[in-house]
Amino acid sequence: MASFTESEYWLGRLVFQHGLAVIYLIAFLSAARQFRALIGARGMLPVPRFVRRVSFRSAPSLFQLHYSDRYFAAVAWSGAALSAAVAAGALNLVPLWASMLMWLVLWVLYLSIVNVGQTWYAFGWESLLLEAGFLAIFLGNDRVAPPVLVLWLARWLVFRVEFGAGLIKMRGDSCWRDLTCLYYHHETQPMPGPLSWFFHRLPRPLHRVEVAANHFAQLVVPWGLFAPQPVASVAAACIIVTQLWLVLSGNFAWLNWVTILLAATVIDGSSAAAVLPVPNPPALSPAPPWFAGLVIACTVGVVILSYWPARNLISKQQRMNASFNPLHLVNTYGAFGNIGRTREEVVFEGTDEAEITEQTHWQEYEFKGKPGDPRRLPRQWAPYHLRLDWLMWFAAISPAYARGWLLAFVERLLRNDPATLRLLRRCPFPDAPPTYVRARIYLYRFATRAELRHERTWWHRTLVGEYLPPMTLAQ
Repeated sequence: MASFTESEYWLGRLVFQHGLAVIYLIAFLSAARQFRALIGARGMLPVPRFVRRVSFRSAPSLFQLHYSDRYFAAVAWSGAALSAAVAAGALNLVPLWASMLMWLVLWVLYLSIVNVGQTWYAFGWESLLLEAGFLAIFLGNDRVAPPVLVLWLARWLVFRVEFGAGLIKMRGDSCWRDLTCLYYHHETQPMPGPLSWFFHRLPRPLHRVEVAANHFAQLVVPWGLFAPQPVASVAAACIIVTQLWLVLSGNFAWLNWVTILLAATVIDGSSAAAVLPVPNPPALSPAPPWFAGLVIACTVGVVILSYWPARNLISKQQRMNASFNPLHLVNTYGAFGNIGRTREEVVFEGTDEAEITEQTHWQEYEFKGKPGDPRRLPRQWAPYHLRLDWLMWFAAISPAYARGWLLAFVERLLRNDPATLRLLRRCPFPDAPPTYVRARIYLYRFATRAELRHERTWWHRTLVGEYLPPMTLAQ
């Protein structure tokens, strides 16, 4: 079975496996630290209520069989512990079948979380992590050379991520076609990072170059992944560079990092050795027959399931970030088909006064990641995912996006719910809950260079109007 494997890709597999285990660790930690307020038994969108109306077949999950907050915590922390072990090299201390089992357990545990996560987990990078994690099951460990078929499946996944994103842009907002989208995107993206202000303030001709380069990287370069070496390695390197550019310019959880890790599997040892001091490859054995059989079965399954995302790619009604099966295998990807020209933010305020008058003093709640205090520089959070902050971006676009959970969030602020307050950066009422909470909508824009220099503000904001009227528990 020597031709079934390719030892030249051992380093790319090593980078991918250790990196993916780190991403799994971050994902499980994010779930463990945030779930009680979001989907816990007393959360805004409780899992018990969800599983009562959704069948196991529609959303397979361990939590369909049993749910309690303690059980969810055990699943999340177990996943974190196993991820840490894999990242530390446990895969290479056990037989091949055991390493496959470790990846399978991680995949089942995280699938169980995503399938009951509802709106809080409706992001493309959840499906991307699950799809990449499924392929990791069949990549083997250092006891066997990487299977060629799985390496090609990884290329197919990178292609769908990049090409799908490129097509959704060309079919979407006209600013992608006239090269002006980056006049706005760095300012209006869901959660800007610490360098987003600087990216936004780049000269406009450079923004147009950025957009043109993005189109080339997403619509032309991905085809090179299927070319012979070293062309495929060069294409993968281009994708890695553009993804690192996105890492610097915003907070997109682990989307960019998983794409980078997948692209690393395309780079062969000879190409890597031409630019990096690469160690000698370890002694790798051919694939045992039982392993080859499982890899072939996996490949056949992925090929069959590829019909739906491939059809989606060529469709004029292309869907973004969609799964065509409840196991999140072989998905379609893409984002930012439309770009907002302005940024609105929902700002929550509370008061502990018994009655509301024109002189009522309102105090603002601060979120960890989303823009709030104009003097506060946006922080770097990715690859960690602040789910509430991200959903607040959608809520500002339209209250319809937050219909299922927004009032529950306000109720928890009125109760000073500890789990909910842990999702925030600062609660202005640490000793006793407020009597009223309201929400107002502000128009935000990045400060000019002069405003930053003289006023020390990163943002300028203007009140637009009321988002939610003052609410109290007595209502």
